[in-house]
Amino acid sequence: MRRIVLILSLTFMVGVVAGVIAGRALNAQQEAVKRTDLLKTDLEGVEGKEAHVFLVELAPGGATGKHFHPGHELAYVLDGAATVELEGKKPVTQKRGAVFHLTPKQVHDVKNPGKTVPMKALVFALYEKGQPVATPVK
Repeated sequence: MRRIVLILSLTFMVGVVAGVIAGRALNAQQEAVKRTDLLKTDLEGVEGKEAHVFLVELAPGGATGKHFHPGHELAYVLDGAATVELEGKKPVTQKRGAVFHLTPKQVHDVKNPGKTVPMKALVFALYEKGQPVATPVK
């Protein structure tokens, strides 16, 4: 009887520890990219478009995954570095203070090459109204 109780107790403890570790790993993956919307507004005289201003944060070693946007984006790197991989072009690393432009539907992936510093960028965008702000690409 003691042996059964011991085996059940050990199995329970191993399950709890595995659950905690898996939960932390999932949270770390989900927090690799953080987008904080600062402004979303229609522009008078510009039909079918809307302006967005947002802060993007990438955890060290994080990546956005390949995707595209329904309009122009202008990004200013506030902190860290961003390696921008445009489809069909060599990756370019943009450091703090750099500004870069993405055209509508331009497939790209943005990665944080840093090991300790999060990448932060302020993005100004002009999107097609009613479209998703990002569309993943496989």
